[in-house]
Amino acid sequence: MSTYRLQLSEDFTFADAAARLDYFASLGVSHLYLSPILTAAPGSTHFYDVVDHSRIAEVLGGEQGLRNLSWQAGERGIGLVADVVPNHMAVPTPAFHNKALWSVLEHGLESPFAHWFDVDWESGEPVLMPVLGQRIGTVLSAGELSVEHMVVPGHEDRGEVPVLRYWDHVFPIRAGTEHLPLASLVEEQHYRLAYWRVANEELNYRRFFDVGSLVAVRVEDQDVFDATHERIVALVNDGTLQGLRIDHPDGLADPEGYIARLSEATDGAWIVVEKILEDEERLPTTWRCAGTTGYDASWRVGALLRDPSGAAPLAGTLHRVAGDAMGELPDMIDAAKWEIVRESLSSEVHRLATIAHNVCTTDVRLRDHTWRSLYDCLRTLLVTFDRYRAYVIAGEKARPASAEVIDHAAERARRVLDPERYETLDVVVDLLKGAEVGSAGRTTDAKRNELITRFQQACGAVMAKGVEDTAYYRWTHLLPLCEVGSPAGRFAMPPAAFHAWAHEQQQIFPHAMTCLSTHDTKRSEDVRARLGVLSEAADQWDELVQHLRTITEELRPAELDGRTENLWWQTLVGTSDEDGLMEWDRLEGYLVKAMREAKSHTTWTSVNETYESQVLWFAQTTHGDPAVREAVDGWHRLTATGVRASILGQKLLQLTIPGVPDVYQGTELLAPSLVDPDNRRPVDFDLRGETLRRLSRRAKPRGLAEEKMLVTMAALRIRRDHPEAFIGADSGYVPLASSSGHAVVFARTVSDEPVAITVVTRAGLELERLGGWSEHTVQLPEGHWRDVIGRQVVEGGPAPLAQLLRSHPVALLERV
Repeated sequence: MSTYRLQLSEDFTFADAAARLDYFASLGVSHLYLSPILTAAPGSTHFYDVVDHSRIAEVLGGEQGLRNLSWQAGERGIGLVADVVPNHMAVPTPAFHNKALWSVLEHGLESPFAHWFDVDWESGEPVLMPVLGQRIGTVLSAGELSVEHMVVPGHEDRGEVPVLRYWDHVFPIRAGTEHLPLASLVEEQHYRLAYWRVANEELNYRRFFDVGSLVAVRVEDQDVFDATHERIVALVNDGTLQGLRIDHPDGLADPEGYIARLSEATDGAWIVVEKILEDEERLPTTWRCAGTTGYDASWRVGALLRDPSGAAPLAGTLHRVAGDAMGELPDMIDAAKWEIVRESLSSEVHRLATIAHNVCTTDVRLRDHTWRSLYDCLRTLLVTFDRYRAYVIAGEKARPASAEVIDHAAERARRVLDPERYETLDVVVDLLKGAEVGSAGRTTDAKRNELITRFQQACGAVMAKGVEDTAYYRWTHLLPLCEVGSPAGRFAMPPAAFHAWAHEQQQIFPHAMTCLSTHDTKRSEDVRARLGVLSEAADQWDELVQHLRTITEELRPAELDGRTENLWWQTLVGTSDEDGLMEWDRLEGYLVKAMREAKSHTTWTSVNETYESQVLWFAQTTHGDPAVREAVDGWHRLTATGVRASILGQKLLQLTIPGVPDVYQGTELLAPSLVDPDNRRPVDFDLRGETLRRLSRRAKPRGLAEEKMLVTMAALRIRRDHPEAFIGADSGYVPLASSSGHAVVFARTVSDEPVAITVVTRAGLELERLGGWSEHTVQLPEGHWRDVIGRQVVEGGPAPLAQLLRSHPVALLERV
């Protein structure tokens, strides 16, 4: 019926979750959605860096702690859903924490785990370990490498063995080489210790995006799938877990095949996938899962509530402050993706070109296509590709939709490439489709299949790093547009388009997850809602920005980039409210990340300390400036009505549209937060528990935060009380007529009979300027209806919106 996302850690374990079960049950939650539960790298704060698939993390409470949580939750009618990370494992420090990787480093191709990881063994090169702070020659001269003897944890039966140590890093030593001179010993290993900057150009294993400390796993091999999923599958099959959320399936060789295998192994358990769909892209219906984790729902809810008339004025502010103009976003995205393929993912592009060259040199009809021409075409296609994958399955004929996606990218690539490359581009396109090209009958050899798979895996990495993690930190038209999974070029969405999408979801993916905040969102739902209201007061926002720039002119350093300044003013407003500004240390961490991800003046790998210190000084000084604070307070007073409608409206929409809604930990109250690790801060469950008890006794909510709790509680409970209207086989979604474009109204039905009705205010600030609802009405189905939020009973027929929404800007009706 619903999920409640918990971020587990050493400070919030299975036992801590169990202690809050009465609260979750009272809130109306049907399932707890747990962050990854398998053993992770030492000190992990998020557990996406798995080192052992066979054990539940002891720091979380181990398997017994998980089973105790499941048992106690079950007694309250609550199930468990777990996050699964199939794409990668950690390269931990020390490496022995990952036994499979340790074996590969010690034995190379002779290791029984050699096929687990996507290592380019054919190159004949040892596995690159880019962990050194300086180049290898300097490290050797400085005496920073040493041979020691120790009992390796997990290999105690071997007693003391020689190991190679580099500060906190420990590596195995190949048998028979331990007595060699150190420089010779280093050369003789199955791994190559290297300067960390070497990774982007010479890395010979697939990783998670550009994170060298996360090595990709070949779950497409049956024995690897079995070994890495045995524990999780067993927990589903014995009832400890009831569902799974799959992290980054686009990184896998065959996402559809993986999901099918997992579904079969778990006897059709509820599975949702963390899939970023670009704009109007749809999840393939052939995937055996319930749907996505909800980014497609999240951006549409936000777009529905934004005022489209604010796009142009906000573009004016963007141009004045940042110098960017509307229409430049596509070029900005392409430029960012070019930077990624040239720099942080250049080793992946090099490997693709080498695979393609191998295909061509072994076919006489193709051998005149040079490595360089193949490299140019593949690199350009990665930039012009407009989504994470084309879903071509190696060894199978490309589906028409998949072929169309590749053709579209090729059409764009043709505009960029030298005409001399066109013939090579045609060959590459055919190869990526799995079509016959070159000598007759050669379509499915191993190298051609590998090219298809690796190209799609690289597409996802380029999209993630180029769009989400670069361009979306540069484009500052309106920050909520640049959220994970959001098409930044889609400013708003009319109600008719939203209803059409929701109706389609009800027909195709009625049990997909919906979300507003996740552990990956750049800004929580409350921050985005506050910023969305800028669209309703765009002219006033421009005046405020000009005022802020005027009163801080003497503070502004010459180095300050206009994009960063525009991001800063929006962030300052989005993370604050009438009670004050967000704490500086939280904002400082966010700004550092935003500057480095934008990569315009500073990066994670080449930190420009002068630029960063100047920007942070400006931000901290303006954060504490009384005149700035007074201006921001005035903005909050001006927009309070719109903010209230937006925060409550998006929450009620997400909780009642088709799908299974997730409540990210703590967001049942106001929870302004920024990108991780800020959004993983501890949650005050005592405060939330007390608030819930008050509201359950029909106390009047005290302020917006408690109103949000009331909306969340009411929606989750009505879902629990009427499951057949939300996830039943006969459930439906029907828009209802209203005389005002400021009202979004729909019914959830059972066999076409309305059971619950959602009423949400759209663009509440503009509505206030127009004088309110006046004589506008909504057409309610016949009968008596009780508003479980506003606590009034209304009659069916034409209901005055002013009366229906007299106490709150939203209403949730159930039939009396």
